[in-house]
Amino acid sequence: MKKFREYKYEIAAAVICILLLWGLAAGKQGFHMDELLSFQLSNAEFNPWIVSTQPEGRLARFVHNEIDGENLRETLGNLAAVIGDVLENRGNSKLLTYKAEVWPEPVWITAGQFRDYIEVNRGDAFNYLSVYFNVKDDNHPPLHFMLLHTVSSFFQGKAEAWMGCLINLGAVAGILILLVKSGRLLAEALGLEEYSHHVGVLSVLFYGLSAGAGATVLLIRMYGLLTLWCMAYFYLVIKKWRDRSFERKNGKLMLVAMLGFWTQYFFLFYCILLAGLLCVLLLREGRKKELWSFVRSMLIAAAVGIAVFPFSIADVFSSGRGVEALENLSSGLRGYGSRLVGFFQIMWERTFTPWLWIFLALAAAVALVWRFSGGLFPLLRGGAGHGEKGGCNVPEAGNNGFPDTTAETDIDVRRGRAAYFWLLLLPPIGYFLLAARMSPYLVDRYVMPLFPFAALTVGLAFPALLRSLAGGCRKMQGKKIILTGCMLAVLLQAAGILGDGSREYLYAGYALQEEMAESLADYSCICVYEGVGYYENLKEFTHYEKTLLVTPAQLAERQDRESIEALDKVAVLIKCDEVELSQVLEIMRETYGFSVDRWGWRERGVHGDVLCLMRRDVAAEGK
Repeated sequence: MKKFREYKYEIAAAVICILLLWGLAAGKQGFHMDELLSFQLSNAEFNPWIVSTQPEGRLARFVHNEIDGENLRETLGNLAAVIGDVLENRGNSKLLTYKAEVWPEPVWITAGQFRDYIEVNRGDAFNYLSVYFNVKDDNHPPLHFMLLHTVSSFFQGKAEAWMGCLINLGAVAGILILLVKSGRLLAEALGLEEYSHHVGVLSVLFYGLSAGAGATVLLIRMYGLLTLWCMAYFYLVIKKWRDRSFERKNGKLMLVAMLGFWTQYFFLFYCILLAGLLCVLLLREGRKKELWSFVRSMLIAAAVGIAVFPFSIADVFSSGRGVEALENLSSGLRGYGSRLVGFFQIMWERTFTPWLWIFLALAAAVALVWRFSGGLFPLLRGGAGHGEKGGCNVPEAGNNGFPDTTAETDIDVRRGRAAYFWLLLLPPIGYFLLAARMSPYLVDRYVMPLFPFAALTVGLAFPALLRSLAGGCRKMQGKKIILTGCMLAVLLQAAGILGDGSREYLYAGYALQEEMAESLADYSCICVYEGVGYYENLKEFTHYEKTLLVTPAQLAERQDRESIEALDKVAVLIKCDEVELSQVLEIMRETYGFSVDRWGWRERGVHGDVLCLMRRDVAAEGK
């Protein structure tokens, strides 16, 4: 109860943010193709990809035909036989020589098969070995997919947006807690103890009401967890820096490092930069025993992380995405300026509302003019600075990572406090520069871990700015200025609650498309695409009787025409961002004798597609 009273304002702010974010997530209707790929990698039993000519993967076919038994005893016996065969025959074992059933052209895939791709049923619940083997063929480590599989195993027969958003919402809740704890620690370390509540509440609301937090909750990928581990790693580092405790009990730090590594390889950007900076600071402070203990702990964490998921080495150095990232890094400054501008714009839009940016700029400008002689951050100089009416408190000697002396100098104070600024600011800046260079696309997911750090930085700076402005006022007036300024800043952030930037992941309108597919359950569907655009419509394919995934060329040159001609009606889903509508309609008319009966939707849908309901042209067939 005492803890609750101590953190009641921060708790209230966090609860408000969580409720608003959950309300936003409740409005999510559709999916990015990567989100549905997340469901497939998590839930398709030993079947990492959907291939139109190979509905069942090689390993999935082997497991179903050679291992799965009618009961547990039979299954374990089959598994033991397979292991014995591999140990005895190695490369010539049945497992390693087993062939998938590959068809010469796309085949029909049933609604049940599509459901098996993205949902969990009783037979494959909590099958983490399947998840592990699925993601080894992807470019990401397995932790997020295992969590999504866990949620799916509890809610079998479903693949709904809220299931993925629930994981992200939990991650954001953890981030808000860490913002409060980090904010308090930094406020005390920087002489802002009396404003620690302000820092905590502002950091929580600045992040929790941002478009960046909304996007983090809505995007069903691993970036919410990635952000959580980055924040957790930062908090543990500054806490152990303050306590001078890197010589012992580094288990939590090691665990967070491993969890981050098993979530997304971009965690290494932040982890390595922060660890490297920490080593420099420890060396400068002469804390060599702590330095060696920290380095040893991180090396152990790296070894365990790689041992658990050794495929990470190939992911980073030889996979298509890994090679692309390394090539981007080695390409120097070519095109770097435009990428920096693009990612900076994302940061600008996702962190604070335009009105809050303007307000912060004005507050900083006024503070600089008004208090120029004292400096923007008098707390960096130590001492009261401006007396009791606005000065800052100096922490006692020996606290907050400062040298433990009884005659602490201004230089000691500045150096001790500066270390916290470097730990807070430099790793995110380095992460931003690396992400801007190495990311495959100019999208917000790659810089999501930076959003809470921006909120924390401004949450710390803003009370200091207001204190500078209130320094010449009486104590009560100064408090009113600070409180009013904080409330105004929160209102300006809340004015664009969660922002338009997060709403792109809602895919509003897709629910109507899925309802249409449900109403056409007696139809077969032909999806005409180029690339892998069909992943966006997997939910619809779970409702049609069966679906054929084809390119325009495959549809026109198909050998097995009988399977299409045998239909009297068909729903044709055309990815118009990838193929020409008129071309598909002509193929269906000239090659298969189908004409348009009516349109499911003719205006391009959420994913740039149209749905045409066609029937066999009986008159043409009679001719």
